[in-house]
Amino acid sequence: MAEPGSSIDLHDAGPMRALAHPLRLRILGQLRVEGPQSVGMLAEAAGAASGSISYHLATLAKHGFVARAPELERDGRERWWRAAHEMTSWRTEEFLDDPERREASDAMRRAVLDTYHRELLEALDAEHALEPEWVAASDTSDGSAHLTLEEFRELTADLAAVREKWWARGRDGGPGTRPVRWITHTFPRTVQ
Repeated sequence: MAEPGSSIDLHDAGPMRALAHPLRLRILGQLRVEGPQSVGMLAEAAGAASGSISYHLATLAKHGFVARAPELERDGRERWWRAAHEMTSWRTEEFLDDPERREASDAMRRAVLDTYHRELLEALDAEHALEPEWVAASDTSDGSAHLTLEEFRELTADLAAVREKWWARGRDGGPGTRPVRWITHTFPRTVQ
């Protein structure tokens, strides 16, 4: 697994373009959540051909998102990979005045949002197979408020602190646990 708390910070267009692909995002997410896996395991999980998975792993490796895990390989044909970091971060405001980086950032963020949408729909489809108490503990909500810039920053920081608390606590699975996903966004609302 990646080092706990490790992060890759994106500043260049190339790595952002590499993540602007849904299968690459899925591969990286699978390695981050499930730990090291072979190309065959990733292909089965993604429903894709091994050759395609290998190609996308090479692209992710070129940009430092994943690394080979040769110590897990049992023979010369099997290739294992691990996530190089637990999370990816970037500062969108860095790219506002750079058209190339802004375009790459926008493409990556749109791919991430599409992935979130797919995950939410899959969770909705899977609810019927869950125990009622797990469904009852789930939440879908949104909110809106009129805030100053400082209050907006405080809201974002509060949500980040909640995320960090539960991410740190839930890193390692144990008895009675199952993976739980949360997705948060704060943004200035456009006036319509």
